[in-house]
Amino acid sequence: MLAVANVLGLLLAFFGATYLLPLLCSLFSGDGLALYFVVGAAVSSGTGLMIVAATRNWRRELKPRDGFLLVSLIWIATSALATIPLVMALPNLTFTRAYFETMSGLTSTGSTVLVGLDALAPSLNLWRHELQWVGGLAIIVMALAVLPLLGVGGLQLYKGETPGPVKDDRLAPRIAETARAIWLVYTLITAVGIIALRVCGMSWFDAICHAFSAVGLGGFSTHDASVGYYNSAAIEFVLIALMLIASLNFARHFVALRRLSLEPYSRDPEFRAVITLLGVSIIVVAVLLWAHDTYSSFFVSLRHAAFSVVSMATTTGLVTQNVDAWPVFAPFWMLFLSCIICSTGSAGGGIKMFRALLLAKQAGHELKLLVHPSAVAPVRVGGRPIPDRVASAVLGFIFMYFMTAALLTFALLLTGLDLPASVGAAIASINNTAHGLHSDGPASNLHALTGAQTWICTGAMLLGRLEIFSVIVLFTPAFWRK
Repeated sequence: MLAVANVLGLLLAFFGATYLLPLLCSLFSGDGLALYFVVGAAVSSGTGLMIVAATRNWRRELKPRDGFLLVSLIWIATSALATIPLVMALPNLTFTRAYFETMSGLTSTGSTVLVGLDALAPSLNLWRHELQWVGGLAIIVMALAVLPLLGVGGLQLYKGETPGPVKDDRLAPRIAETARAIWLVYTLITAVGIIALRVCGMSWFDAICHAFSAVGLGGFSTHDASVGYYNSAAIEFVLIALMLIASLNFARHFVALRRLSLEPYSRDPEFRAVITLLGVSIIVVAVLLWAHDTYSSFFVSLRHAAFSVVSMATTTGLVTQNVDAWPVFAPFWMLFLSCIICSTGSAGGGIKMFRALLLAKQAGHELKLLVHPSAVAPVRVGGRPIPDRVASAVLGFIFMYFMTAALLTFALLLTGLDLPASVGAAIASINNTAHGLHSDGPASNLHALTGAQTWICTGAMLLGRLEIFSVIVLFTPAFWRK
Protein backbone atom coordinates (compact mmCIF):
# COMPACT_ATOMS: atom_id res chain seq x y z
CA MET A 1 0.00 0.00 0.00
CA LEU A 2 2.76 2.47 0.92
CA ALA A 3 4.69 1.59 -2.23
CA VAL A 4 1.58 2.40 -4.25
CA ALA A 5 1.21 5.67 -2.34
CA ASN A 6 4.79 6.59 -3.26
CA VAL A 7 4.07 6.24 -6.99
CA LEU A 8 0.74 8.00 -6.55
CA GLY A 9 2.55 10.93 -4.96
CA LEU A 10 4.90 11.19 -7.93
CA LEU A 11 1.99 11.20 -10.35
CA LEU A 12 0.14 13.87 -8.36
CA ALA A 13 3.26 16.01 -8.35
CA PHE A 14 3.46 15.71 -12.13
CA PHE A 15 -0.29 16.42 -12.40
CA GLY A 16 0.43 19.88 -11.05
CA ALA A 17 2.07 20.68 -14.39
CA THR A 18 -1.28 20.34 -16.19
CA TYR A 19 -2.41 23.63 -14.63
CA LEU A 20 0.20 25.50 -16.68
CA LEU A 21 -1.85 25.63 -19.90
CA PRO A 22 -5.02 27.17 -18.37
CA LEU A 23 -2.77 29.47 -16.28
CA LEU A 24 -1.19 30.85 -19.45
CA CYS A 25 -4.65 31.12 -21.02
CA SER A 26 -5.89 33.10 -18.03
CA LEU A 27 -2.94 35.48 -18.20
CA PHE A 28 -3.36 35.92 -21.95
CA SER A 29 -7.14 36.44 -21.86
CA GLY A 30 -7.10 38.52 -18.68
CA ASP A 31 -10.03 36.66 -17.12
CA GLY A 32 -8.60 37.16 -13.61
CA LEU A 33 -8.48 33.48 -12.66
CA ALA A 34 -4.71 32.92 -12.83
CA LEU A 35 -4.35 32.73 -9.03
CA TYR A 36 -6.82 29.83 -8.86
CA PHE A 37 -4.70 27.73 -11.20
CA VAL A 38 -1.56 28.62 -9.25
CA VAL A 39 -3.30 27.40 -6.09
CA GLY A 40 -4.44 24.23 -7.86
CA ALA A 41 -0.94 23.49 -9.12
CA ALA A 42 0.60 24.19 -5.70
CA VAL A 43 -1.89 21.96 -3.86
CA SER A 44 -1.53 19.11 -6.40
CA SER A 45 2.25 19.16 -6.55
CA GLY A 46 2.62 19.90 -2.84
CA THR A 47 0.34 17.03 -1.86
CA GLY A 48 2.19 14.69 -4.18
CA LEU A 49 5.62 15.67 -2.90
CA MET A 50 4.54 15.26 0.72
CA ILE A 51 3.27 11.75 -0.02
CA VAL A 52 6.54 10.92 -1.77
CA ALA A 53 8.57 12.18 1.18
CA ALA A 54 6.44 10.30 3.71
CA THR A 55 6.71 7.00 1.81
CA ARG A 56 10.27 7.20 0.44
CA ASN A 57 11.43 4.30 2.64
CA TRP A 58 8.79 2.02 1.12
CA ARG A 59 9.70 2.60 -2.51
CA ARG A 60 9.92 -0.67 -4.44
CA GLU A 61 9.02 -2.27 -7.74
CA LEU A 62 5.26 -2.51 -7.92
CA LYS A 63 3.62 -5.90 -8.18
CA PRO A 64 0.99 -6.57 -10.86
CA ARG A 65 -1.92 -6.30 -8.48
CA ASP A 66 -0.63 -2.93 -7.22
CA GLY A 67 -1.55 -1.54 -10.63
CA PHE A 68 -5.26 -1.99 -9.98
CA LEU A 69 -5.13 0.02 -6.77
CA LEU A 70 -2.92 2.66 -8.36
CA VAL A 71 -5.17 3.41 -11.36
CA SER A 72 -8.25 3.73 -9.15
CA LEU A 73 -6.46 6.08 -6.76
CA ILE A 74 -5.09 8.15 -9.64
CA TRP A 75 -8.51 8.88 -11.12
CA ILE A 76 -10.14 9.49 -7.72
CA ALA A 77 -7.37 11.78 -6.45
CA THR A 78 -6.72 13.79 -9.61
CA SER A 79 -10.46 14.35 -10.11
CA ALA A 80 -10.66 15.76 -6.58
CA LEU A 81 -7.63 18.03 -7.05
CA ALA A 82 -8.87 19.22 -10.44
CA THR A 83 -11.96 20.72 -8.80
CA ILE A 84 -9.92 23.47 -7.11
CA PRO A 85 -10.08 26.09 -9.92
CA LEU A 86 -13.76 25.33 -10.59
CA VAL A 87 -14.86 25.63 -6.96
CA MET A 88 -12.81 28.80 -6.41
CA ALA A 89 -13.97 30.49 -9.62
CA LEU A 90 -17.63 29.43 -9.47
CA PRO A 91 -18.88 30.02 -5.91
CA ASN A 92 -22.33 28.57 -6.64
CA LEU A 93 -20.80 25.27 -7.80
CA THR A 94 -20.86 22.61 -5.09
CA PHE A 95 -18.03 20.13 -4.65
CA THR A 96 -20.38 17.32 -5.76
CA ARG A 97 -21.01 18.96 -9.11
CA ALA A 98 -17.41 20.09 -9.51
CA TYR A 99 -16.21 16.55 -8.83
CA PHE A 100 -18.69 15.18 -11.37
CA GLU A 101 -17.37 17.67 -13.94
CA THR A 102 -13.72 16.80 -13.41
CA MET A 103 -14.38 13.05 -13.25
CA SER A 104 -16.34 13.42 -16.48
CA GLY A 105 -13.35 15.17 -18.00
CA LEU A 106 -10.62 12.81 -16.81
CA THR A 107 -12.65 9.73 -17.77
CA SER A 108 -13.27 11.38 -21.18
CA THR A 109 -17.02 11.03 -20.64
CA GLY A 110 -17.95 14.62 -21.47
CA SER A 111 -21.17 14.95 -19.49
CA THR A 112 -21.49 18.39 -17.91
CA VAL A 113 -23.45 20.00 -15.10
CA LEU A 114 -22.36 23.53 -16.05
CA VAL A 115 -24.64 26.03 -17.77
CA GLY A 116 -23.69 29.16 -19.69
CA LEU A 117 -20.65 27.61 -21.36
CA ASP A 118 -20.57 30.40 -23.98
CA ALA A 119 -19.89 32.92 -21.21
CA LEU A 120 -17.60 30.70 -19.12
CA ALA A 121 -14.11 32.10 -18.55
CA PRO A 122 -11.72 30.90 -21.30
CA SER A 123 -9.25 29.40 -18.83
CA LEU A 124 -11.98 27.31 -17.17
CA ASN A 125 -13.23 26.09 -20.54
CA LEU A 126 -9.70 25.19 -21.57
CA TRP A 127 -9.13 23.42 -18.24
CA ARG A 128 -12.22 21.25 -18.79
CA HIS A 129 -11.07 20.28 -22.27
CA GLU A 130 -7.48 19.67 -21.23
CA LEU A 131 -8.70 17.22 -18.60
CA GLN A 132 -10.36 15.22 -21.37
CA TRP A 133 -7.22 15.23 -23.49
CA VAL A 134 -4.96 14.21 -20.59
CA GLY A 135 -7.48 11.61 -19.46
CA GLY A 136 -7.75 10.10 -22.92
CA LEU A 137 -3.97 9.70 -23.20
CA ALA A 138 -3.75 8.26 -19.69
CA ILE A 139 -6.46 5.75 -20.52
CA ILE A 140 -4.58 4.48 -23.57
CA VAL A 141 -1.32 4.10 -21.65
CA MET A 142 -3.17 2.41 -18.79
CA ALA A 143 -4.79 0.01 -21.26
CA LEU A 144 -1.37 -1.02 -22.56
CA ALA A 145 0.32 -1.21 -19.17
CA VAL A 146 -2.22 -2.34 -16.58
CA LEU A 147 -5.39 -3.83 -18.05
CA PRO A 148 -3.68 -6.83 -19.72
CA LEU A 149 -3.12 -8.07 -16.17
CA LEU A 150 -6.88 -8.57 -15.93
CA GLY A 151 -6.81 -10.99 -18.85
CA VAL A 152 -10.13 -9.66 -20.14
CA GLY A 153 -9.23 -9.62 -23.79
CA GLY A 154 -7.79 -7.49 -26.53
CA LEU A 155 -4.45 -6.24 -25.34
CA GLN A 156 -3.05 -9.70 -24.77
CA LEU A 157 -2.32 -9.42 -28.49
CA TYR A 158 0.54 -7.08 -27.66
CA LYS A 159 2.43 -9.39 -25.31
CA GLY A 160 5.96 -10.00 -26.46
CA GLU A 161 5.71 -13.76 -26.36
CA THR A 162 2.79 -13.83 -28.80
CA PRO A 163 3.87 -15.69 -31.97
CA GLY A 164 3.34 -14.80 -35.60
CA PRO A 165 2.34 -11.45 -37.07
CA VAL A 166 1.01 -10.16 -33.77
CA LYS A 167 4.52 -10.06 -32.35
CA ASP A 168 5.60 -7.73 -35.13
CA ASP A 169 2.98 -5.21 -33.99
CA ARG A 170 4.39 -4.91 -30.48
CA LEU A 171 5.28 -1.27 -30.05
CA ALA A 172 8.30 -1.51 -27.79
CA PRO A 173 9.91 -3.89 -25.30
CA ARG A 174 9.37 -1.49 -22.42
CA ILE A 175 6.21 0.32 -21.36
CA ALA A 176 8.08 3.65 -21.13
CA GLU A 177 8.99 3.45 -24.82
CA THR A 178 5.45 2.39 -25.64
CA ALA A 179 4.06 5.36 -23.72
CA ARG A 180 6.35 7.76 -25.59
CA ALA A 181 5.29 6.30 -28.93
CA ILE A 182 1.61 6.65 -28.02
CA TRP A 183 2.16 10.20 -26.76
CA LEU A 184 3.77 11.23 -30.05
CA VAL A 185 0.95 9.77 -32.15
CA TYR A 186 -1.72 11.24 -29.86
CA THR A 187 -0.12 14.69 -29.97
CA LEU A 188 0.38 14.59 -33.74
CA ILE A 189 -3.28 13.72 -34.38
CA THR A 190 -4.36 16.50 -32.02
CA ALA A 191 -2.15 19.09 -33.73
CA VAL A 192 -3.45 18.15 -37.18
CA GLY A 193 -7.00 18.36 -35.83
CA ILE A 194 -6.45 21.84 -34.38
CA ILE A 195 -5.14 23.15 -37.69
CA ALA A 196 -7.94 21.52 -39.69
CA LEU A 197 -10.65 22.97 -37.42
CA ARG A 198 -9.06 26.43 -37.63
CA VAL A 199 -9.02 26.22 -41.43
CA CYS A 200 -12.70 25.25 -41.37
CA GLY A 201 -13.66 28.42 -39.51
CA MET A 202 -13.22 27.86 -35.77
CA SER A 203 -11.24 30.33 -33.70
CA TRP A 204 -7.88 29.08 -32.47
CA PHE A 205 -9.30 28.74 -28.95
CA ASP A 206 -12.35 26.73 -30.04
CA ALA A 207 -10.21 24.64 -32.39
CA ILE A 208 -7.88 23.67 -29.54
CA CYS A 209 -10.75 22.85 -27.18
CA HIS A 210 -12.73 20.79 -29.68
CA ALA A 211 -9.64 18.94 -30.93
CA PHE A 212 -8.88 18.04 -27.29
CA SER A 213 -12.48 16.88 -26.93
CA ALA A 214 -12.61 14.83 -30.15
CA VAL A 215 -9.21 13.13 -29.81
CA GLY A 216 -9.87 12.38 -26.14
CA LEU A 217 -13.33 11.07 -27.15
CA GLY A 218 -15.00 13.38 -24.66
CA GLY A 219 -18.10 15.48 -25.26
CA PHE A 220 -17.21 18.86 -23.74
CA SER A 221 -17.74 21.94 -25.86
CA THR A 222 -17.23 25.66 -25.40
CA HIS A 223 -20.89 26.27 -26.32
CA ASP A 224 -24.15 25.14 -24.76
CA ALA A 225 -25.33 24.13 -28.24
CA SER A 226 -22.17 22.03 -28.69
CA VAL A 227 -21.06 21.64 -32.33
CA GLY A 228 -24.55 22.66 -33.48
CA TYR A 229 -23.46 26.22 -32.65
CA TYR A 230 -21.38 26.34 -35.85
CA ASN A 231 -23.82 24.72 -38.31
CA SER A 232 -20.82 23.85 -40.50
CA ALA A 233 -20.58 20.66 -42.56
CA ALA A 234 -16.80 21.16 -42.90
CA ILE A 235 -16.28 21.32 -39.12
CA GLU A 236 -18.49 18.29 -38.65
CA PHE A 237 -16.48 16.34 -41.24
CA VAL A 238 -13.17 17.11 -39.50
CA LEU A 239 -14.60 16.11 -36.13
CA ILE A 240 -15.98 12.87 -37.59
CA ALA A 241 -12.50 12.02 -38.86
CA LEU A 242 -10.89 12.84 -35.49
CA MET A 243 -13.44 10.84 -33.52
CA LEU A 244 -13.14 7.86 -35.83
CA ILE A 245 -9.32 7.89 -35.66
CA ALA A 246 -9.37 8.23 -31.87
CA SER A 247 -11.78 5.29 -31.52
CA LEU A 248 -9.28 2.94 -33.17
CA ASN A 249 -6.29 1.24 -31.61
CA PHE A 250 -3.45 3.75 -31.23
CA ALA A 251 -0.94 0.94 -31.52
CA ARG A 252 -2.16 0.46 -35.08
CA HIS A 253 -1.75 4.17 -35.76
CA PHE A 254 1.85 4.07 -34.57
CA VAL A 255 2.73 1.01 -36.62
CA ALA A 256 1.03 2.48 -39.70
CA LEU A 257 2.94 5.75 -39.34
CA ARG A 258 6.24 3.98 -38.73
CA ARG A 259 5.81 1.84 -41.83
CA LEU A 260 4.00 4.55 -43.86
CA SER A 261 1.49 1.87 -44.82
CA LEU A 262 -2.21 1.15 -44.31
CA GLU A 263 -1.50 -2.57 -44.18
CA PRO A 264 -1.69 -2.79 -40.35
CA TYR A 265 -5.32 -1.68 -40.53
CA SER A 266 -6.22 -4.30 -43.12
CA ARG A 267 -5.04 -7.03 -40.75
CA ASP A 268 -6.97 -5.64 -37.80
CA PRO A 269 -10.33 -7.41 -37.30
CA GLU A 270 -11.52 -4.62 -34.99
CA PHE A 271 -10.90 -1.97 -37.66
CA ARG A 272 -12.91 -3.88 -40.27
CA ALA A 273 -15.78 -4.48 -37.87
CA VAL A 274 -15.87 -0.86 -36.67
CA ILE A 275 -15.89 0.63 -40.18
CA THR A 276 -18.49 -1.84 -41.46
CA LEU A 277 -20.89 -1.42 -38.54
CA LEU A 278 -20.58 2.37 -38.51
CA GLY A 279 -21.09 2.59 -42.28
CA VAL A 280 -24.20 0.42 -42.24
CA SER A 281 -25.60 2.28 -39.21
CA ILE A 282 -25.13 5.69 -40.82
CA ILE A 283 -26.96 4.59 -43.97
CA VAL A 284 -29.81 2.97 -42.02
CA VAL A 285 -30.31 6.01 -39.77
CA ALA A 286 -30.11 8.41 -42.75
CA VAL A 287 -32.74 6.42 -44.66
CA LEU A 288 -34.92 6.34 -41.54
CA LEU A 289 -34.70 10.12 -41.13
CA TRP A 290 -35.42 10.67 -44.82
CA ALA A 291 -38.40 8.27 -44.77
CA HIS A 292 -39.89 10.11 -41.77
CA ASP A 293 -39.34 13.53 -43.41
CA THR A 294 -37.21 14.62 -40.46
CA TYR A 295 -35.05 16.69 -42.83
CA SER A 296 -35.59 18.22 -46.24
CA SER A 297 -33.46 15.78 -48.26
CA PHE A 298 -31.56 12.53 -48.03
CA PHE A 299 -28.19 14.32 -48.12
CA VAL A 300 -29.12 16.53 -45.17
CA SER A 301 -30.29 13.40 -43.35
CA LEU A 302 -27.00 11.69 -44.23
CA ARG A 303 -24.96 14.61 -42.90
CA HIS A 304 -26.70 14.67 -39.52
CA ALA A 305 -26.85 10.88 -39.27
CA ALA A 306 -23.12 10.57 -39.96
CA PHE A 307 -22.10 13.03 -37.26
CA SER A 308 -24.53 11.81 -34.61
CA VAL A 309 -23.87 8.11 -35.18
CA VAL A 310 -20.07 8.50 -35.12
CA SER A 311 -20.13 10.86 -32.14
CA MET A 312 -22.33 8.71 -29.95
CA ALA A 313 -20.99 5.33 -31.09
CA THR A 314 -17.39 6.37 -30.38
CA THR A 315 -18.50 7.49 -26.89
CA THR A 316 -17.62 11.11 -27.65
CA GLY A 317 -20.96 12.84 -27.26
CA LEU A 318 -20.53 16.04 -29.27
CA VAL A 319 -23.93 16.94 -30.76
CA THR A 320 -25.43 18.98 -33.56
CA GLN A 321 -29.05 17.82 -33.43
CA ASN A 322 -31.67 16.77 -30.89
CA VAL A 323 -31.52 13.05 -31.69
CA ASP A 324 -34.20 12.30 -29.11
CA ALA A 325 -36.66 13.97 -31.49
CA TRP A 326 -35.71 11.45 -34.19
CA PRO A 327 -37.59 8.17 -34.74
CA VAL A 328 -37.16 6.16 -31.54
CA PHE A 329 -34.98 3.51 -33.20
CA ALA A 330 -32.14 5.98 -33.86
CA PRO A 331 -31.20 7.15 -30.33
CA PHE A 332 -31.53 3.65 -28.86
CA TRP A 333 -29.43 2.14 -31.66
CA MET A 334 -26.72 4.76 -31.19
CA LEU A 335 -26.71 4.12 -27.44
CA PHE A 336 -26.27 0.42 -28.21
CA LEU A 337 -23.38 1.18 -30.58
CA SER A 338 -21.61 3.08 -27.81
CA CYS A 339 -21.34 -0.24 -25.98
CA ILE A 340 -19.25 -1.99 -28.62
CA ILE A 341 -17.77 0.28 -31.32
CA CYS A 342 -14.51 1.47 -29.77
CA SER A 343 -11.37 -0.60 -30.20
CA THR A 344 -9.05 -1.81 -27.48
CA GLY A 345 -6.12 0.54 -27.01
CA SER A 346 -8.27 3.61 -27.75
CA ALA A 347 -9.64 6.32 -25.47
CA GLY A 348 -13.18 4.99 -25.95
CA GLY A 349 -15.37 3.24 -23.43
CA GLY A 350 -17.86 0.39 -23.47
CA ILE A 351 -17.33 -3.33 -23.94
CA LYS A 352 -14.93 -2.75 -26.88
CA MET A 353 -15.13 -4.33 -30.31
CA PHE A 354 -12.60 -7.09 -29.60
CA ARG A 355 -14.75 -8.51 -26.83
CA ALA A 356 -17.89 -8.25 -28.96
CA LEU A 357 -16.16 -10.11 -31.80
CA LEU A 358 -14.87 -12.76 -29.42
CA LEU A 359 -18.32 -13.25 -27.91
CA ALA A 360 -19.84 -13.64 -31.38
CA LYS A 361 -17.14 -16.14 -32.35
CA GLN A 362 -17.67 -18.04 -29.13
CA ALA A 363 -21.42 -18.25 -29.81
CA GLY A 364 -20.72 -19.58 -33.32
CA HIS A 365 -18.28 -22.08 -31.87
CA GLU A 366 -20.92 -23.40 -29.47
CA LEU A 367 -23.42 -23.77 -32.31
CA LYS A 368 -20.85 -25.75 -34.29
CA LEU A 369 -20.28 -28.07 -31.33
CA LEU A 370 -24.00 -28.81 -31.19
CA VAL A 371 -23.79 -30.18 -34.73
CA HIS A 372 -20.29 -31.69 -34.45
CA PRO A 373 -19.71 -32.54 -30.76
CA SER A 374 -16.30 -34.07 -31.42
CA ALA A 375 -14.93 -31.17 -33.44
CA VAL A 376 -11.70 -29.61 -32.15
CA ALA A 377 -11.37 -26.06 -33.41
CA PRO A 378 -10.14 -23.12 -31.32
CA VAL A 379 -12.00 -19.83 -31.33
CA ARG A 380 -10.21 -17.40 -33.65
CA VAL A 381 -10.42 -13.63 -34.06
CA GLY A 382 -8.71 -12.27 -37.14
CA GLY A 383 -7.31 -15.73 -37.85
CA ARG A 384 -5.57 -15.87 -34.47
CA PRO A 385 -6.47 -18.55 -31.91
CA ILE A 386 -7.72 -17.12 -28.62
CA PRO A 387 -6.73 -18.94 -25.41
CA ASP A 388 -9.59 -20.38 -23.38
CA ARG A 389 -8.48 -18.24 -20.42
CA VAL A 390 -9.08 -15.07 -22.40
CA ALA A 391 -12.43 -16.26 -23.74
CA SER A 392 -13.72 -17.12 -20.26
CA ALA A 393 -12.43 -13.81 -18.86
CA VAL A 394 -14.28 -11.90 -21.58
CA LEU A 395 -17.49 -13.75 -20.77
CA GLY A 396 -17.03 -12.82 -17.12
CA PHE A 397 -16.36 -9.19 -18.00
CA ILE A 398 -19.46 -8.88 -20.18
CA PHE A 399 -21.60 -10.44 -17.44
CA MET A 400 -20.23 -7.93 -14.93
CA TYR A 401 -20.77 -5.11 -17.42
CA PHE A 402 -24.48 -5.81 -17.90
CA MET A 403 -25.07 -6.55 -14.21
CA THR A 404 -23.38 -3.26 -13.27
CA ALA A 405 -25.47 -1.35 -15.83
CA ALA A 406 -28.64 -2.97 -14.47
CA LEU A 407 -27.78 -2.20 -10.83
CA LEU A 408 -26.93 1.41 -11.71
CA THR A 409 -30.27 1.74 -13.51
CA PHE A 410 -32.14 0.46 -10.46
CA ALA A 411 -30.16 2.80 -8.21
CA LEU A 412 -31.17 5.77 -10.34
CA LEU A 413 -34.79 4.57 -10.36
CA LEU A 414 -34.70 4.55 -6.56
CA THR A 415 -33.80 8.24 -6.61
CA GLY A 416 -36.95 9.05 -8.61
CA LEU A 417 -35.44 9.38 -12.10
CA ASP A 418 -37.75 8.06 -14.82
CA LEU A 419 -37.00 4.80 -16.65
CA PRO A 420 -35.69 6.09 -20.03
CA ALA A 421 -33.49 8.66 -18.30
CA SER A 422 -32.22 6.06 -15.80
CA VAL A 423 -31.35 3.54 -18.51
CA GLY A 424 -29.74 6.21 -20.66
CA ALA A 425 -27.75 7.77 -17.81
CA ALA A 426 -26.51 4.41 -16.53
CA ILE A 427 -25.40 3.10 -19.92
CA ALA A 428 -23.97 6.45 -21.04
CA SER A 429 -22.00 6.84 -17.81
CA ILE A 430 -20.58 3.33 -17.79
CA ASN A 431 -19.73 3.66 -21.50
CA ASN A 432 -18.14 7.08 -20.85
CA THR A 433 -20.27 8.76 -23.47
CA ALA A 434 -21.67 12.19 -22.74
CA HIS A 435 -25.40 11.81 -23.19
CA GLY A 436 -28.10 9.29 -22.47
CA LEU A 437 -31.73 9.81 -23.34
CA HIS A 438 -33.31 13.14 -22.35
CA SER A 439 -36.72 14.51 -23.20
CA ASP A 440 -35.20 17.92 -23.95
CA GLY A 441 -32.42 16.56 -26.15
CA PRO A 442 -28.86 15.37 -25.70
CA ALA A 443 -27.41 18.88 -25.92
CA SER A 444 -28.97 19.57 -22.52
CA ASN A 445 -26.60 19.16 -19.60
CA LEU A 446 -27.15 17.27 -16.37
CA HIS A 447 -27.52 20.19 -13.96
CA ALA A 448 -31.01 18.94 -13.00
CA LEU A 449 -29.62 15.77 -11.39
CA THR A 450 -29.92 15.54 -7.62
CA GLY A 451 -26.86 15.05 -5.44
CA ALA A 452 -27.47 11.31 -5.12
CA GLN A 453 -27.98 10.91 -8.88
CA THR A 454 -24.82 12.90 -9.53
CA TRP A 455 -22.70 10.64 -7.29
CA ILE A 456 -24.19 7.48 -8.86
CA CYS A 457 -23.25 8.71 -12.34
CA THR A 458 -19.81 9.76 -11.08
CA GLY A 459 -19.17 6.28 -9.74
CA ALA A 460 -20.46 4.76 -12.98
CA MET A 461 -17.99 6.82 -15.00
CA LEU A 462 -15.09 5.58 -12.87
CA LEU A 463 -16.26 1.96 -13.13
CA GLY A 464 -16.62 2.15 -16.88
CA ARG A 465 -13.32 3.94 -17.41
CA LEU A 466 -11.33 1.39 -15.39
CA GLU A 467 -13.05 -1.60 -17.04
CA ILE A 468 -15.14 -2.50 -13.96
CA PHE A 469 -12.91 -5.36 -12.75
CA SER A 470 -10.06 -2.96 -11.92
CA VAL A 471 -12.31 -1.31 -9.32
CA ILE A 472 -14.37 -4.26 -8.11
CA VAL A 473 -11.27 -6.39 -7.46
CA LEU A 474 -10.29 -3.90 -4.75
CA PHE A 475 -13.34 -4.97 -2.72
CA THR A 476 -12.44 -8.66 -2.66
CA PRO A 477 -10.77 -10.03 0.51
CA ALA A 478 -8.27 -11.99 -1.60
CA PHE A 479 -6.83 -8.76 -3.01
CA TRP A 480 -5.70 -7.56 0.42
CA ARG A 481 -4.20 -10.84 1.59
CA LYS A 482 -0.42 -11.04 1.50
